[in-house]
Parts: sequence; structure tokens; C-alpha cells
Amino acid sequence: MGRRRRGALPEAAGGCCCCLAAALPLLLLLLPAGCPVRAQNDTEPIVLEGKCLVVCDSSPSADGAITSSLGISVRSGSAKVAFSAIRSTNHEPSEMSNRTMTIYFDQVLVNIGNHFDLASSIFVAPRKGIYSFSFHVVKVYNRQTIQVSLMQNGYPVISAFAGDQDVTREAASNGVLLLMEREDKVHLKLERGNLMGGWKYSTFSGFLVFPL
Repeated sequence: MGRRRRGALPEAAGGCCCCLAAALPLLLLLLPAGCPVRAQNDTEPIVLEGKCLVVCDSSPSADGAITSSLGISVRSGSAKVAFSAIRSTNHEPSEMSNRTMTIYFDQVLVNIGNHFDLASSIFVAPRKGIYSFSFHVVKVYNRQTIQVSLMQNGYPVISAFAGDQDVTREAASNGVLLLMEREDKVHLKLERGNLMGGWKYSTFSGFLVFPL
């Protein structure tokens, strides 16, 4: 029987690093200061570059993180969420829009994760986290004030007003950071006034700042 080299890690059945947990403190001491930790994607192992420390049995969790048997958790690319929708034509009121007063968009520029539904113009949070939202709703000249609210689960969170009667076009704009739970919904609602003939070039955008 061959003699095992001093300091060598024991091999595990099937090539998996089952004894890595016991050797982890020693290996970390051997790594240079500032050695980065990298997760390539949700199926590949986590690699500590410099000494090639590999977690062989990493597995993706439901919330988009990679968690290994050693307790190491790294967010993967699947956690990225962002959308940006615009209105490319002027508003034509419909039975649905008159009933719900939802502000609808007709074109999506960005929809990473596909969590913004264009038909309903509602964003549904895929996971708990801090999200950033902003909107810019354009009205044309008319002698009235419009009020636009960002609604979270049916309740207004922030509002913006546009009511200057001396300009041909004006926008109601605002932005906010929100703590959202999984499946929370966000959309824009016209609380006051109307958008008849207006709001071409209006925008509605949001993204996940960081998960919780």
C-alpha cells in the first residue's frame, strides 16, 4: 500500500470532497489575503481562487442562492430582476382602464426575469427584498391636475402630481425604495384627472436592489 503524502487530503468515494469541512480552516490559512470567492452560476461549484478550493456539492436554493454543505451561500445570476416599460402611443381609454384606473404600458424595453406582465402592467416580486421603482407619466395640455400613485398590493405608497396649465406637456414623476415580500404586486394608478390624448413617452421602471 502506497504511503499518503503528508498534508494531502483523503479522497472520498466518487471524487466528492466529503472531508473538505474538516480541512477548511487549514486551507483558508493557506490562501493569500484578499482572495476572492466566486460563484460561476447556479450549477457550477464555488471556487476560492488562488488555491483552487472547490465546494463540490454546491446546490442552488429556491431563492436564487448557492448553498453548500459547508454553509457557504453566494447569490447567483438567477437573482437578477429588472424591468422598464414605456408607452409608445397616446392613451386611448378602454372599459378596463376606466374601471380600474390602471395606467397601462404597451412596450417593454427590459424585463429580466419576466416578472413584469405587460398586459396587466403589473410587476410581481419573485422574492423578498428591497426594490427600487420610478415612474414618469406624461399628460398633454388640459386644464386639470392629474395624480398618479404607485400601488403596492392595492394601496398607494407614493404619488406625483402634474397640474401646470401653462405648458403643453407635463409629467408626474416620483421614485421610491420598497421592502417587498414574494408575490407582492406593484402598478401605477391614475387617482385624479384623465390622460385623454396624452402620456406618450411615459415610463415605469423597477429593479431588485438586493434580496433579503
